[in-house]
Amino acid sequence: MKAVTIDDNSASAVANWYSMKSRLKSLRGGALLAAAALTGIGAAGLGFAAAEYDATEAWWKPGDARLMPASADYADALGRVRVLNAAGSLQTKDHAFFTALGSNGRACVTCHQPSNGMGLSVDTVRKRWQDTAGKDPLFAAIDGSNCPNLPQQERTSHSLLLDRGLFRVFLPWPPRAGDGSAVEPEFTIEVVRDPTGCNTDPIYGLNSKSPTISVFRRPRPVANLKYLLELPHGVPPSDFLFYNDKSLLPRNPETGGFASLQLMSDGRDLTPRIQARDAASNHLQAHAALNPKQLSQIESFEIQVYSAQSFDKVGRELTGADSPPGLGPEALEKGAPARLGNNPINRIFGSFAMWQSAPAGSDGGDADRARREFRESVARGSDIFYVRRFIINDVGRYNDKGLGNPFKRSCGSGCHNTLLMGMDLAPGYMDLGLNNLPWASARPDLPLFKVVCNSKSAPQSYLGRIIYTHDPARALITGKCADVGASMTQQSRSLAARAPYFMNGSAANLRELVDFYDRRFNIGYSESEKVDLVNFLSVL
Repeated sequence: MKAVTIDDNSASAVANWYSMKSRLKSLRGGALLAAAALTGIGAAGLGFAAAEYDATEAWWKPGDARLMPASADYADALGRVRVLNAAGSLQTKDHAFFTALGSNGRACVTCHQPSNGMGLSVDTVRKRWQDTAGKDPLFAAIDGSNCPNLPQQERTSHSLLLDRGLFRVFLPWPPRAGDGSAVEPEFTIEVVRDPTGCNTDPIYGLNSKSPTISVFRRPRPVANLKYLLELPHGVPPSDFLFYNDKSLLPRNPETGGFASLQLMSDGRDLTPRIQARDAASNHLQAHAALNPKQLSQIESFEIQVYSAQSFDKVGRELTGADSPPGLGPEALEKGAPARLGNNPINRIFGSFAMWQSAPAGSDGGDADRARREFRESVARGSDIFYVRRFIINDVGRYNDKGLGNPFKRSCGSGCHNTLLMGMDLAPGYMDLGLNNLPWASARPDLPLFKVVCNSKSAPQSYLGRIIYTHDPARALITGKCADVGASMTQQSRSLAARAPYFMNGSAANLRELVDFYDRRFNIGYSESEKVDLVNFLSVL
């Protein structure tokens, strides 16, 4: 299957390569180890493929009548991301995923752009604001602004979306079960700080007639879903080793079996159909409930689409005979979901041995030296990801599941062990410290809540019964004290196309992501190790 290329910026990228070097440093989040070798790279060193598919703009608007190819490459900050439709090309006209279904003019594709690996980058958000003077449906008041009560024409009203790529997620309090009944929470929640004004608003806030808690989160990419939806497989007895505690796994209302929880950051929507209904009602402000045909179209599209980085501006082609076997979306389409990949025989993204001493290219010039040094850096980064162990401690819903505290593992043998995806096997949620103090990064732009757990509940294992958090996350769904701040690990694919990272957008680039883990677990990465790890993550 031949991929076509959607690369509107190739000419300008070539012309401005010298200035792009500094951008690459910023976008990857750290100096490239091979920076000295990049100095002489000219147009020939970029390796952009000629555009074969004419796209007048990378943004997919609701209602566009376009052919979505079976496989297409889209330019991103570090190279290209490839989106593969396993079912073949499709016409988007009148397709439910690509059609505005509600009053605000949005479609599913609005927040799940092919050019961003079926996610949404903050750079894309900013460009859309500039191109439309903030009038695109993306910025709809309901969740594209910090609160619907703000003056919508002002940039400050959309600062969380424009600065961090965050949408408002508004959830009822107390929580509601799948059947609509109230869940009795194990804690009270108080608004300590409310920079957006939404949680204390008389209409939208916690003390309104319909009590609501507003938190702010990144959209998760709608791609590679078979890896998110299937329950774990692996070395028997899988029930004991992988589920640990089935009380953490809810029942799938469509099948009656257990559900993986990994579709959403907080695990609230268990299947693509449930998620589609939720998104249509709350984010698209749909005129009516989705009908069976619309649900079928959305689900069928989402479960067959795959996305991964395919080309790097320095490392060049990432798929093919001379590349690690786990790179590119073709590997994801063929791969078996929900398997452990944390051992030397079954590496998560395959072996990078062929890049450890990468051969020189045909001309041995600056571009080839840069490519070779970059690939060697990626290979070293893979070893750090797979092998370098560190102490994991005080992670709620992880260390307290019988693993021990502290617990020594590498990235790949710990929380990012799923074959080809680099996420955690189901149930897959934990409190890494992204939301809860004292580990969370300083975020004066986000609301701060005080959670007080009752004396009859099990406390949060390492923070007790009084917790300060920017987002109670899973606990807003379950009402459990032990779940405060816990969220699902995310897939590690198409990262270069969809910065920033983490559910709250706290890592603006891959270097900040690596720095968070280094700081949180006192790993002690050297500067060169950080560069190698960033380069490794950038090609996934």
